[in-house]
Amino acid sequence: MNPKCYCTGWSLVAGLAAGVLVWPSLAGALTLDEALRLAENNAPSLSAQDAKIQAASSAAIPAGELPDPKLLLGVQNYPIGGPDRWRLDQDFMTMQMVGIRQEMPNSDKRKARVEVAAGAVERATAERRVELLNVRQATALAWIGSYSVERKTVLLQDFYKENRLLGDTVRAQIAGGRGLPADAVTPRQEAAQLAEREDELISQRTQARAALKRWIGAAANDRPEGRLPEWPVDSAGYSHQLQHHPELAAFAPMAREAQARVHEAEADKQSDWSWELDYQRRGREFGDMVSVQFSWDLPLFPGSRQNPKIAARQAELSQLEAEREALSREHAQQLEAQLADYQRLDRAVRRNQQSLVPLAREKVDLSLASYRAGKGDLAAVVAARRELIEARLKQIDVEEQRALTNARLYFAYGETAQ
Repeated sequence: MNPKCYCTGWSLVAGLAAGVLVWPSLAGALTLDEALRLAENNAPSLSAQDAKIQAASSAAIPAGELPDPKLLLGVQNYPIGGPDRWRLDQDFMTMQMVGIRQEMPNSDKRKARVEVAAGAVERATAERRVELLNVRQATALAWIGSYSVERKTVLLQDFYKENRLLGDTVRAQIAGGRGLPADAVTPRQEAAQLAEREDELISQRTQARAALKRWIGAAANDRPEGRLPEWPVDSAGYSHQLQHHPELAAFAPMAREAQARVHEAEADKQSDWSWELDYQRRGREFGDMVSVQFSWDLPLFPGSRQNPKIAARQAELSQLEAEREALSREHAQQLEAQLADYQRLDRAVRRNQQSLVPLAREKVDLSLASYRAGKGDLAAVVAARRELIEARLKQIDVEEQRALTNARLYFAYGETAQ
């Protein structure tokens, strides 16, 4: 074998390995605030809501205007029989007519149409606030999930280091005659189990980044940086803010729009009218004429025409009121459930930090000390280490669940109060 080529090959492999290890540290860092900013700027659903507001605003401009006038062209009293048939200028009654007609909806109807259009703009604006809440909340939840997976990944590297130290201890015990040769397999078994957990974390990381990418795009590939958010949880304040939740607040403009549609239906009971002005040209020997006429709608049968429309619009208004009450009760139930869940998770976090993890660590230390002294077996050490691994991973899980519940409460009831 050529020594020079051998060294060069190992140098290349070492360089590539170093590059792979350094690469994650060179990746950009993504804070929660930056993720929220990117989501607000890039979320397609918010762009759709902006377009909806623009459409409603544009539609509101002509809402109260009169209909376009109509141009009238025609021939009146055109003879089709007798000596003057098919002639335009022989019979004194034949006239070529040009005119204009303007329809005049009643003032209440025009006012109601303006109210309907204004309600549509307010409704679109309220729906954007709801979508903004959904986008910010979903982005925060996705960032928390991605951040927690990264914490587990870092923790797994600590487990690998401790596994290697355990392997060194086992080999030392075997060399000193205080361990069984079969014990040498145990650290490798534990390493294989850690590799399985690593595979799970790789899958979870891909899923978490995909969830975050939905809201912020390619920036989701950056490493989450910072710490889990801890917004203050004000139970009394959240209950007070319940009725100001954007989803509930959106019912106010929706109700105003529905009420305006009721007014528009009621205005159909009043007559619309129109006027028409015509210029009529006759033969040279006859004088030209001008005609003016007015017309009115006659709502003579409201029982089968206007009243059913009014009843339909009133039913739609009642439907909105009932839906708002149902949603209000649903949010009240969700608020109580989330507050209770947050308190449970908060106690679980403190319990893990103060008791479960320290006790699991102490059990590992005691078991390992006994094993090194030849007074304990390796199985007890491995069992204690497994409990410690589960306790530390569970600690990240409960902290993640608490942060997720905290985010749901904050974006639904806390942020709206600011």
